[in-house]
Amino acid sequence: MPVTVASRPTVTAVDPRQFRFIDIAVNLTDPVFRGFHHGRQKHDDDLEAMLERCKAAGVRSMIITGGSLHESKESLELAKQHNFYATVGCHPTRSKQFDQFKSGPEGYLQELDKVIEQNLSGKGRAVAVGECGLDYDRTHFASPETQRTHFRSQLSLAKKYHLPLFLHSRAAHADFVKILREEGFGEDGGKAVGGKGGVVHSFTGPPEEAIELMDMGFHIGVNGCSMKTTENLAAVRAIRPEKIMFETDAPWCSLTSTHASKAHLNSLPPSLNSLYFPPATKPESFMYGKPVKGRNEPTAIGGVAWVVHKLNEGVPFEKVTEKAWKNTVEVFGLEELNA
Repeated sequence: MPVTVASRPTVTAVDPRQFRFIDIAVNLTDPVFRGFHHGRQKHDDDLEAMLERCKAAGVRSMIITGGSLHESKESLELAKQHNFYATVGCHPTRSKQFDQFKSGPEGYLQELDKVIEQNLSGKGRAVAVGECGLDYDRTHFASPETQRTHFRSQLSLAKKYHLPLFLHSRAAHADFVKILREEGFGEDGGKAVGGKGGVVHSFTGPPEEAIELMDMGFHIGVNGCSMKTTENLAAVRAIRPEKIMFETDAPWCSLTSTHASKAHLNSLPPSLNSLYFPPATKPESFMYGKPVKGRNEPTAIGGVAWVVHKLNEGVPFEKVTEKAWKNTVEVFGLEELNA
């Protein structure tokens, strides 16, 4: 009599638990994580469920982006609640806030200074000055001159507190590096003037710009927006392993099917794909515990790392993820994450 033997389940060679991430750019203060889309509440607050998905995907920690004085305070509060980290600064597109502040630009800078001083240690601390820099794609929000003035003033905070910079550069590379060089950040990340390097986040420039920034002592942060085109992928390929960091810039900068990165994501093992890109629902059909379509989440950082792995042929995925982890811990002083 024939014996029926139950087939064994397929065992994947990839164990998701061996890969760990620190998302260096999460806009956790954005209302979409509380159910608000374009000013209207479309579903329940699901921040906690989103964070649980992130843990399952190997996201051990995050750096919450501060894009203004008010937002920096919010970011620090969230960082303390969830044992994450935050940046303190003013995004170039919001740099008019310096001039509109009740006590003027000096008063705004002093308030940023005070926020940093009060949050330099312990749980939920400030680990970088920023997001600051230049954005010439959106000068309708703030003129190039306004942006340059207040980018320069924020560099003084990085020198004073010996903090890394969390930097933004869009269509402004020449002025961006000119200001950094003039302020003493032209080599070794500004060590000679009290600086501690930092990261140019959400990088979308050509390879030669990435190389110049790395030679100045800065790291490069990559996300979905860094991988839209074949030209973008060439720039990512040019990033030296000791200078790369991973991010999502959630809820923005998703990896989508129309991007050049898609061809590399097709090889992502199912066990990882289900964690990094879990099935999502439209806001109108919201189900608690499921992601929301159109809202990027830090779970996708694994997808970003996978594309970098595929662009560096022959380098194991674990080696790619661990290098970015090590870079992030060193630059931002997150040694406790290794405990």
